[in-house]
Amino acid sequence: MVLNDYIKKLEQLDYEKLYNNDFLLTWEKTGDELDAVFAVADALRRLRENNISARIFDSGLGVSIFRDFSTRTRFSFASACNMLGLEVQDLDEGKSQIAHGETVRETANMISFMADVIGIRDDMYIGKGNAYMREVSEAVQQGNKDGILEQRPTLVNLQCDIDHPTQTMADMLHIIHYFGGMENLKGKKLAMTWAYSPSYGKPLSVPQGVIGLMTRMGMEIVLAHPEGYEVMSEVEDVAIKNAKESGVTFRMS
Repeated sequence: MVLNDYIKKLEQLDYEKLYNNDFLLTWEKTGDELDAVFAVADALRRLRENNISARIFDSGLGVSIFRDFSTRTRFSFASACNMLGLEVQDLDEGKSQIAHGETVRETANMISFMADVIGIRDDMYIGKGNAYMREVSEAVQQGNKDGILEQRPTLVNLQCDIDHPTQTMADMLHIIHYFGGMENLKGKKLAMTWAYSPSYGKPLSVPQGVIGLMTRMGMEIVLAHPEGYEVMSEVEDVAIKNAKESGVTFRMS
């Protein structure tokens, strides 16, 4: 496809609600919105492959907050911000006023001056990570409404306790490319294996992200895990609902 093909595809999709909004869970987004993200990703890839600048910012910050270790996602976020023309600033909470008791609302607004996007990884504790991201989101929305912030930065979930949308969206786009288009995914089978790792505590968000997204794409999904490694019941419900609506099967083994 040439660049104009992606533009034509976007013109056929309803994705206005993506603007001035966050990306926290894939199942909060419509099919058109996910398709729009895939189309823009492919368009940006085409620009990069042809050595055409994709800078849409002349200034501004991409703020990253990693409350857990990261290699791939940290570099991916930095690379994406750089490609679009943003400088990346990593917030080290131990070296900030957070260590002195500064509240989430205060910190969120302080780091959001001249910020266009905030990427957050917080996946260590169940019931904490996604809730923290939503607290930051509410704080910057209120800051913008009150005139403290001239703009409201977008929040991107770089992995929380529930979902890992940047990874699963990238995985999904690779699968779409591999099979030659989304229309070719019908009936394909995908096994998500989820087990113990001796090297580090694997977050639930990866298997949950996969079953929460892939069940929307016409694929037959199996989640395989040992006893005691069940996923959250609410995410299981999302996967079951998605599979039913897509006319495919989802099962756990």
